[in-house]
Amino acid sequence: PVQILAYLGGVVKEAETDLKPRVGFLYPMPNHNISIFINATQEQDSGQYMCSVNVVDDTIRLDKNVGIINLTVLVPPAAPTCQLHGNAIVGANVTLSCSSKKGKPSPMYQWQREPPTRQVFFPPAQDRTRGTLKLTNLSLEMSGVYVCRAENQAGSKNCSIVLEV
Repeated sequence: PVQILAYLGGVVKEAETDLKPRVGFLYPMPNHNISIFINATQEQDSGQYMCSVNVVDDTIRLDKNVGIINLTVLVPPAAPTCQLHGNAIVGANVTLSCSSKKGKPSPMYQWQREPPTRQVFFPPAQDRTRGTLKLTNLSLEMSGVYVCRAENQAGSKNCSIVLEV
């Protein structure tokens, strides 16, 4: 463990970490509430944080003097990339793919066809984890704009592709 913040002998001490300019005690010290804040959270701030309270002349018992919390910093998906795999000719099969380089947790993907012929897709044609949509036995009527939405608890982003059969 790396100490990031301490209040010792009446002085607040901030360790030389990348958190230093972004972390502090929520309330002026001394205080019974020693909550901390982390500003401008980043993915690498995720991890386990431990609070240790030691009172002068008090016996140190690990189960009594320590609190532990796990922090997971969620990251919205980056703008995904949409691609067409295969030849868009009548009677052929193509796969539309969608992938986002960032996102925590990993984004789920949802394809849909835009109006005037709105259409939503389901498995097995659509794989929400991989971001693929398989279109089989293409017809002229299947031409249109297909939009992929990459989504997780932190947000969502879209990309689109024009299919011309």
